[in-house]
Amino acid sequence: MTRTAKLATLPLGFAGRTALGFGKRTIGRPAEAVALEVQRRTAEQLFAVLGELKGGAMKVGQLLSIFEAGLPEEIAGPFRASLTRLQEAAPPMSAATTHRVLAEGFGDGWRDRFAEFDDRPAAAASIGQVHRAVWHDGRAVAVKVQYPGAAQALMSDFNQISRLSRLFTPLFPGVDVKPVVADLKRRLEKELDYADEARAQTAFHDAYAGDPDFAVPAVVAQAGDVLVTEWLEGTPFSQVIAGDDQERRDRAGLLLFRFLLSGPARCEMIHIDPHPGNFRLLEDGRLGVLDFGGAARVPAELQWSIGRLLRIGTLGDPDQIVAALREQGFLAPDGDVDAEQVAAFVAPHAAPFAAPRFRYSREWLREQTARGLGLASDMRPGALARQFRLPPQYLAVSRALSGCGGVLCQLEAEGPFRAEAERWLPGFAEDEYDDGHDDERGPDADGAEQATA
Repeated sequence: MTRTAKLATLPLGFAGRTALGFGKRTIGRPAEAVALEVQRRTAEQLFAVLGELKGGAMKVGQLLSIFEAGLPEEIAGPFRASLTRLQEAAPPMSAATTHRVLAEGFGDGWRDRFAEFDDRPAAAASIGQVHRAVWHDGRAVAVKVQYPGAAQALMSDFNQISRLSRLFTPLFPGVDVKPVVADLKRRLEKELDYADEARAQTAFHDAYAGDPDFAVPAVVAQAGDVLVTEWLEGTPFSQVIAGDDQERRDRAGLLLFRFLLSGPARCEMIHIDPHPGNFRLLEDGRLGVLDFGGAARVPAELQWSIGRLLRIGTLGDPDQIVAALREQGFLAPDGDVDAEQVAAFVAPHAAPFAAPRFRYSREWLREQTARGLGLASDMRPGALARQFRLPPQYLAVSRALSGCGGVLCQLEAEGPFRAEAERWLPGFAEDEYDDGHDDERGPDADGAEQATA
């Protein structure tokens, strides 16, 4: 009831601020100044409420914080600090409740598994919190404990937030929040299963064992709503973003990009929750990766299709782009679209892959967002957007790449991103595409079909 009441304050507050804005306009204040004030107050209340709640509300807040780089600067600036706090922290649950969940997972003698256990949470996530401890063999470990009732809270939050999605739209131009929330709801139902997360993290740990660029903590134990992994020290990405060392930000951005693109090639999986709270920059320069509850499978056939689509997008040929999008299901086979418009719509997404080096920036993201919403032609942007659809098999990868792009823009990272695509995405390299394939589905398609099934 308390959660429902807090979420209910959002539309009430929005209505009150709108009425206040109307009143101020009637006494002579400029409309733009009033609108800006309403936006600021809306953002302030929105992130305050989401930051106080765990479950789905906090998860949506974390997701939206990734797109902070696309906000107008006059809105983004005052709230950047609060967004960072939202990514890294939330109010803790009591020690007694934590102990109860541990006992339900490991039994009444759960303390015997630990040489030390800190009752104070070291970090809080959307569906659980993390405690620092020492395993009985002396290893420093992170103990993730799921909040009791997290499943019910998630479903309640998402049902309400979906109805309130119109409040987010003015703050995040170009982001259609309602389908994003629906996708989050489906994915978080899976994240509640810590056994599934343990299997995914083990797959990544095995694939990246001994890697000079990445560190994935090993799973130590899992039972019920408790997951124990090796502890990982490092600088949170939020601090890297806030720092003034551009070389460090560039390295962090390149490693993040490399990790997301290399996952499918190395273990047929991709990490699809790239908000800054899930990454650390280690002292030895490696990227530490946390939280694999959002991992998704990317079989070989899909990897090749993604690489081919990105390659065609960088060529800039409108007819080729439309043909490829139709073939992969992004455009209806009989839909009436202008090829030049479609190419202009796709161009911003392909830009980081079209040149030897590219710099992500907040300004670039805002410009491309405005460009995507303001195509100059006889077809309105909304009408063009309705011609597009996102095939289900691309949903996880799309979330990963768009989220990664938001973080890279926060980092203002520059690097050879095209070379990473050439290295890790089959079908992207120029010689692969230009030479062609007898079977356009890509190499080993029959085996990939079986893997997909």
